[in-house]
Amino acid sequence: MRFLILGGTGGLGAELTRQCGPSATAAGSRDADLRDPAAVRDLVRRVRPDVIVNAAYRQDDWAVTADGAAHVAVAARAHRARLVHVSSDAVFSGRPGRFDETCPPCPATMYGAAKAAAETAVRAIDPAAVVARTSLIVGGPQTVIAARVHAGGVFFTDDVRCPVHVADLAAALLELAVSRYAGVHHVAGADAVSRYELALLIAARDGLDPSGVVAGTRAAAGLSGAGDVRLDSAATQARLTVTLRGARDFLTPG
Repeated sequence: MRFLILGGTGGLGAELTRQCGPSATAAGSRDADLRDPAAVRDLVRRVRPDVIVNAAYRQDDWAVTADGAAHVAVAARAHRARLVHVSSDAVFSGRPGRFDETCPPCPATMYGAAKAAAETAVRAIDPAAVVARTSLIVGGPQTVIAARVHAGGVFFTDDVRCPVHVADLAAALLELAVSRYAGVHHVAGADAVSRYELALLIAARDGLDPSGVVAGTRAAAGLSGAGDVRLDSAATQARLTVTLRGARDFLTPG
């Protein structure tokens, strides 16, 4: 089975490629501009994948995140490739609490709106595709959130998410890719933690001085958008053999 990993140069893309082994082709922005539907079609035609995992995005670029997802879905359907589209908890905002797969998107940021638009396009173009919403992705020191902890700074106590380990997420996405399931799935960790608590856990794991992790609040920083967004992944977890561990589990030595 041949896999095409879009966003293959990022942390998740690299882990997906590693788990797939030689059957995977990792493609970054230099391999195909997702804003160009012809470039996407040409890439899919060259690789001839059985499965496409779209983990590509740019937070500040609607054309890549939203339009690009539509172009990938069109190409996947035209070439009869199974599509797994990676989405985000950024599609939610508003009331704090848990969100399951039945909750409609209610984004508060342009990035969240782009992700929500991408989901709508993918589901309309390719109803057999999987749309996998995830949360903060944690791996080694090179991953985004860990790199921020190593750099030090302020981490919010009123910003709550369900972080997932990159290896667990990649394994879950590949399991969904070869399954019969379609539609929206939540693929996040079992624990709801604040960014501050997460930063302390990462600092402890990596042997960093915890004094470099400073507590703050979104409210004090004058930031809008979603503060407490907890993805409920129970329905998806029941379908998977891989365990979506919580941050307190995968970041605590033992």
